[in-house]
Amino acid sequence: MNEYDIAVIGGGPAGLAAAIEAKKHGAEKVLLIDREMELGGILQQCVHNGFGLHIFREELTGTEYAERFINELKGLGIEYKLDTMVLSITEEKVISMVNKTEGLVNIKARAVILAMGCRERTRGAINIPGTRPSGIFTAGTAQRFVNKEGYMVGRNVVILGSGDIGMIMARRLTLEGARIKVVAEALPYPGGLIRNVVQCLEDYGIPLLLNHTIVDIKGKDRIEGVTVAELDENRKPIKGTEQFYECDTLLLSVGLIPENELSKGADVKLDPITGGPVVNESMETTVKGVFACGNVVHVHDLVDYVTEESRTAGRNAARFANGEAGGYGLAIRTKPGNGIRYIVPHLIRTDKIEQSVDLFMRVNKIFTNKKLVVKFGDTVIKIIKKSYMRPGEMERICITAESLKTAEDLSLTVDVE
Repeated sequence: MNEYDIAVIGGGPAGLAAAIEAKKHGAEKVLLIDREMELGGILQQCVHNGFGLHIFREELTGTEYAERFINELKGLGIEYKLDTMVLSITEEKVISMVNKTEGLVNIKARAVILAMGCRERTRGAINIPGTRPSGIFTAGTAQRFVNKEGYMVGRNVVILGSGDIGMIMARRLTLEGARIKVVAEALPYPGGLIRNVVQCLEDYGIPLLLNHTIVDIKGKDRIEGVTVAELDENRKPIKGTEQFYECDTLLLSVGLIPENELSKGADVKLDPITGGPVVNESMETTVKGVFACGNVVHVHDLVDYVTEESRTAGRNAARFANGEAGGYGLAIRTKPGNGIRYIVPHLIRTDKIEQSVDLFMRVNKIFTNKKLVVKFGDTVIKIIKKSYMRPGEMERICITAESLKTAEDLSLTVDVE
C-alpha cells in the first residue's frame, strides 16, 4: 500500500490551493485525487470574469484563475490522479479509489484534506408539480453544456431561483441569442450576489420576480411552458396570481449542497445548518488528521475566500503530517446569535491560536443599518457597523489572537443588533 503525507480529495480551487500550501509547508509526498478528466473543478466551465480580485488584485475568468494554480501545482511536482473516484475513507485515513488504468487501489495518508465541493439541488428536491418532459436542467449543467461542450440548451428559457449560476446563465444564454422570459425567486430577496443581479439581469432587461415560484410544468416530450404564481407570507401560492410562460427550457438555480458522502463514511460530524463538517480554526474536522475546506464545508460566494480557507487547511494538514498534534483541546465554541444563521469555524482552540481568525457567517434575513456584535459571554470584543446585510452574501469578521487569548468565556457569540 502506497503511503503519502497528504491526500487531497477534489481538484477544484479548494483542492488545488490546499495541496500547494501543504507542499510549501513541508509535506513531501502530496497526492491530489479528482474524478473529473482535468483539474480545476467548476472553474473550467466559468468563462465569465470576476475571479481573483482579492488573491491576485486583478479580474480573471474562472479558467484563468484555475490555470494559475494548476501551473503552480505542476511546477511543485505534486502528484495527481484524474478520472479517479474515491469510494471510501476510513478513520485510519486509508483511502479506497478506483480508475480505469489501475483498477481498485488503496493508499494510506498521514492527513487527509476533503475538498469535494458541492452539488446542485435538483427538481426532485423541491417537488415542482407537473409533467416530466425533457428540457429541464440545473443551471450548472446548462453552463457546462454551453461553455464546455458547445451545445445550446434552448431558445426560450425560464429560470427558477436567483442563485449566482442561474443569473450568470441568464446573461450567457442572452448573449448566445436565447430569450430569458423570467427569473422567478421564491424568497423575498435574490439568492445570489447583488453585482450579479445588476450585471446579469438588470443590464439585460431580464425580469426578476421575487416571492414567486413555479406551480405547474406543461409538456409531454419537451417542456412547453410553466405556470408561475406569487407566494404569500407562508410561502403558499396565492390563487389568481398564476401566469403562464411559454418556454422550451427550464433552468433550476435553487441552491447548492456540500458533497459529504465521503465525510459521513469517515464518521466526520456534520453541521445540520451548513451541511458540511464541523471544523476548528485549523479547518480540522472532528476526526483527527482529517481536514476540510471550500464548498464542502459551507457554500461560498467568492472563490478567493475558498482559496484562503484552503490554504489554512493545507498548512495545518502539513503540520499534522509532520508530527504536530491535532485534535481538540480546550476550545472556544462559536454560537450564532440573533439574526445569524451559522458561523464557521465552529471551534477555536485556545492553545493553538497563533494569528487572527476569520469568522465566516450568513445572516438569516435582510438587515439595514445594523451592527454585528461579537461577544464572549456578556463582554463585547468587537462591533462592526453594517449598512446592509442579506443572506445571499457572506459576512466575514477578523478576530485578533490577543482578543481570543484573553477570553474568559468559552462561548463566542455574534449578534445582529
